[in-house]
Amino acid sequence: MHPISPAQRLASVSEYYFSRKLKEVAQLNAQGMDIISLAIGSPDQPPSDATIETLCREARCPDAHGYQPTCGIPQLREAMAQFYARWYGVSLDPLTEIQPLIGSKEGILHVTLALVNPGERVLVPNPGYPTYTSLSRLLGCEVCYYDLLPEYGWQPDFEALERMDLTGVKLLWCNYPHMPTGAAAQRKTYEQLVDFGRRHGIVIVNDNPYSFILGQERLSILQVEGARDVCIEFNSLSKSHNMPGWRVGMIATNAQFIQWILRVKSNIDSGTFRPLQLAAATALENTDEWHTAANVDVYARRRHIAEEIMRALGCTFDPSQVGMFLWGRIPDCYADVEVLTERILHEARVFLTPGFIFGSNGQRYVRISLCASEARMAEALQRIQAINLP
Repeated sequence: MHPISPAQRLASVSEYYFSRKLKEVAQLNAQGMDIISLAIGSPDQPPSDATIETLCREARCPDAHGYQPTCGIPQLREAMAQFYARWYGVSLDPLTEIQPLIGSKEGILHVTLALVNPGERVLVPNPGYPTYTSLSRLLGCEVCYYDLLPEYGWQPDFEALERMDLTGVKLLWCNYPHMPTGAAAQRKTYEQLVDFGRRHGIVIVNDNPYSFILGQERLSILQVEGARDVCIEFNSLSKSHNMPGWRVGMIATNAQFIQWILRVKSNIDSGTFRPLQLAAATALENTDEWHTAANVDVYARRRHIAEEIMRALGCTFDPSQVGMFLWGRIPDCYADVEVLTERILHEARVFLTPGFIFGSNGQRYVRISLCASEARMAEALQRIQAINLP
């Protein structure tokens, strides 16, 4: 038989870290190890009761099961526009400036396909979400990293950005509140990003799924004057509404960008299940009290335990972090972070995320997810305290 080879683009990426590592964790669990996962940001609490009730009610309708428009049903687009008006004070046209997504990952794909040609360049934060890099490479783009450093509060160094060779750069990815470092969004950073994008003809894409988790101020890059001309903002119901498996996200930007993105998206997928879209519209109407209970109270209690885990690991951290993770610097006694995380996995049976997966600037860091019950986090703390760490 003649040998078969994969596409050359696969040489530029490896299997997603969590996809690979979760197989190992599953094997350990199958051996009775009872691994406590504090690695992935998958909310473990349910959506609001009204959200679930809408899904169940609408799914029983006999005419609810056909294909849906790729642009999303009007009820969902209107709910998304109202969400932006209510929480961010940003007015969006639901017909032309909103695009529902089947999760943000597909949005990263569609935005890149719509705006970047093979061989052109994309600015990606280091550390940052690995998918910005992997999808860019799969699509034949050149990835150029810009540093986020603790001495700048994990905000961009705009003087360093200006010194970079920006020839052929089409997109800049940013993500505030920042994952993995927990750095809060800042109005000044957004203003500088908008100015940078406008002066250099670079589209700024802000990924904004964490603004409800422990944060005191909800900011959107679209609040900045002139942002809509050069900015795209992603938002998601995964974190803020406890709906990661539902795969509902959104893009907010100007009408021209939406049309270009829709031209790509309409050739790749069809619209989301109608009852799910209607349920998502219901979720976007959740009360202030629901958000406080789900996104502040629960995570604040868990965050306290995560800080104790960091101290047990000998790590240092910035207590001003927001979002659903805690980011800490490992002690100097470890050669690299995976020495620590592998020991914690196999001796304490706790799965933590090594920071190197987010880029070279994360090599001395570990990330703890708050997406586990207080009881499981407390048990993880006890297990870690029980082993002999330096």
